Formats: sequence, structure tokens, C-alpha cells
Amino acid sequence: VPSSVWRIVLRPAMAAAVVMGRLMHTAVGLWGPGRFCFRSMQRRLRMVPRLYTKDAALGPLLGVCDTEGDRKQIPPAVEFKKAQQENLLVHEPDQPENPKVLRVAIIGAPNAGKSTLSNQLLGRKVFPVSKKVHTTRCRAQGVVTDGDTQLILLDTPGLISRLKVKRHHLEKSLLQDPWDTMQMADIVLVLVDVSDKWTCHHLSFEVLKCLSLHSHVPSVLVLNKVDLLKKKSLLLELTWQLTEGIVKGKKLDVKSVIKTPEDTGERETSPFPQAPSSEEETSGIPGPLCSDELDYTGQLQSEKQQLQDLRKKKGWPLFQDVFMLSAVSGEEVHTLKKYLLTLARPGPWKFHSEVLTTQSPQDICDNIIREKLLEYLPQEVPYNVIQDIILWEEGPSGELVIIQKLLVQKETHVKMLIGAGGQLISRIAQEAGQDLMNIFLCDVHLKLSVKLKH
Repeated sequence: VPSSVWRIVLRPAMAAAVVMGRLMHTAVGLWGPGRFCFRSMQRRLRMVPRLYTKDAALGPLLGVCDTEGDRKQIPPAVEFKKAQQENLLVHEPDQPENPKVLRVAIIGAPNAGKSTLSNQLLGRKVFPVSKKVHTTRCRAQGVVTDGDTQLILLDTPGLISRLKVKRHHLEKSLLQDPWDTMQMADIVLVLVDVSDKWTCHHLSFEVLKCLSLHSHVPSVLVLNKVDLLKKKSLLLELTWQLTEGIVKGKKLDVKSVIKTPEDTGERETSPFPQAPSSEEETSGIPGPLCSDELDYTGQLQSEKQQLQDLRKKKGWPLFQDVFMLSAVSGEEVHTLKKYLLTLARPGPWKFHSEVLTTQSPQDICDNIIREKLLEYLPQEVPYNVIQDIILWEEGPSGELVIIQKLLVQKETHVKMLIGAGGQLISRIAQEAGQDLMNIFLCDVHLKLSVKLKH
């Protein structure tokens, strides 16, 4: 064998095999062959580059990060055993010396990319994502632990009106959850899909109403899907319209590019305070919506008038900052994450550092499978599928075995979901199983069956 081949290929490969064998031997010795599984193995493999230096070629061969890449904290796996996940959630957090925490609400119109952004910030996909609206059906929390700082992401369903909930027979929780989330938040991210030419030029009434009634919560505008925008210069115009030309209490200096209402001769009406006080500018927290001096009747009339005026508005003049990113590709998401970390306030952590989400393993499974149903089934069909977990257990080799039954209302839906030769249902099971494997960091055997609901 040529010496170059031995030096470059065979020697590192043999070294990797030796290390792998020692790790497996140690693992089996500690836990016994029945309890040794992929997850424990993976956690030990992360230490290999540190033991053999970053230039040792073992990292690439074993598929783990080198020392430099390992500094980027790897998000923890989610426990697939419900009891262990619940125990982790109630477990006393492992507080650092100087803990900091920030609760971040993410709101916006349906399909703005809220769950995609949450997944990117978490570093692991735990929230369902699809091109169809109402993929997220209830609020859920994700936990980002970075050094001594913990970000609690409050992912919410898209803000919609009561009329749409009634028309499409949606859960009433879709109305209440975003409002409850705002009451818990230290800061709110307002996502806008800049690729939607019909909605990108104005904030929806529901979003504006949520912001105005919770004006004490600092807000940040996030322009999402910028990678789909061909003319990047439009971002300046959108920023001006969605902020009414004011960010952090100061006018945006983009008059040479964008015509302001003063330039066009239009009158600009606003139910909000026109000029925040200096104290409000420095604190970043706007004043209240209504004056305390008003009596109860006058206050109700004032609030009613302000809500009517909201319908005429397109933007919100009290944003503290603006970010432009692509949640799908991850472009500039790290910048937003660093910004949020700097805003964290001193205070005890709410969760253990091994917690990634407050969802139960079964809820995660249901959501991921529903994501695939939304992706592959047309129109209203996926919204009417009922999911029922028949089996959820750990296999003899540490793998997770799941059997779920999908109940549909029509015989035509059964054939549609199964597909020609069972190809569609097999594809859904395969893709959902792969996603679950990446969430739980263990092998997942997922079997789906389709039945007609009687």
C-alpha cells in the first residue's frame, strides 16, 4: 500500500474503528447490551474531537463536530418517553452563576413563517411547518439555552378573526392563544411575509389590535422570506410602510428613496401618541393606550374609537428594531438570535438546560405527521383527518416503535391518502419518521394505517 494512501485514508480509518470499538465496549459495560442505544453513543462521540484535537480527521470520519464547531452549542434531543420528558420539565433547572432569561412571543398572519423561525432559533425542528395555513393549532414553547442565557420562544398560531374561525370550523384556541402569549412575553417579534404581494404592504388588523392592546410589550419587526424577493430595494419601502417611518422613536432617514405622506400631500391619521416622551424612548416601552383619568364609559368609547381607527392603519410606529431574514435558509437568523440574547434580563431559568420544548413526545409526533398530511393532501382533506396512536414503545435495540391510525370521513379520502400501490402513505411515514429521528436522536420505526371513520 502506498505510504500516502496509508497516511491519508487507512490509518485515520483504523483509528476511528478502534475508538468506536472502545466506546461501544465502554457503553455496553456501563449499561449492559439491552440498554445501549444510539443516543448514548452519539453523546459520547461528541467528545472524540476534543480528545484527539481538531486536526485528527476522526471528526469527519465519525460524523461529529470538531472542537471549533463544537463551540456552537448542539441543541439537546427531546426525550421520546413521556414520563422522562415530563420529569425533565418539572426538574429544578440547573441554574448558572448569573442566569438571564427572555420570553419571546412570535406573532404574525398565518403562514408568515413563525414556526420555521422558531425551529431555526432552536437549532432543531420541533414545530410543524407547511405551506398551508393553520399548521400550528395551539401555542407551544421552545427553549434556547446559550451559555448563561435562556430564551423561551412562545410559538403561536397565526392571528385570525372570529369570522374565519367560525367559517372554517377551527379550534377556538386559535383565537385565544396568541393573546395569552402576549401577556407572558418580554418582547414580541412581528413576522411579515415580504413575498406575499397582497399582504406585505400592511399589518393585518388582528396584528395591529394585538400590538395596540399590549403596547407595554416592546416589539420588533421581522421581514421574513427576503430570499424570495427579487427587488431588494422594495425592503426599504416595506420598512417605511410597516413602521410608519418611525423606529425606536426616531424617523427613518430614507426620504430620498421613498416618498413620505408629506411628499404626496396625504394626511396621516394615527390613534397613537405622536411623539413618545424622552423617558419612553430610552426605556423602549410605549405609553398606555388609554388615559387613567377617563371614566369607565369614556374609556370604553375611546377604546372603541381607537379600534376603528386601527382599520385605517397600515403600520405600527412603536417598533424598537427591524430585521430582514430568511427563516427557511437561515440567512441572518443568527443576527436576530444574538440580538435577543443581548436583551435577556437577569433572572432564574425556567427550564433545565436539557429541555428543548414543552411539547409531549406524542404531540410532536402528531404535529409532524399532520405536517406531511398538509403537504401531500389537497384542500380541506388533511384538516379533517383524526390521528390515533395505537402503539408507542421502545424496541429491543433502543429504537422507538410507533403505530398510528389515521381516520378519514370519506372512502375517496381513504384511497387518496393511501395512494397508488400504497406509495403516498409510505412516503408520509418515511418522511415523518426521518423528522422524528432527528428530534429524538434515535431510530424510529413508524407505521401508518388508514381507516374510514364510522
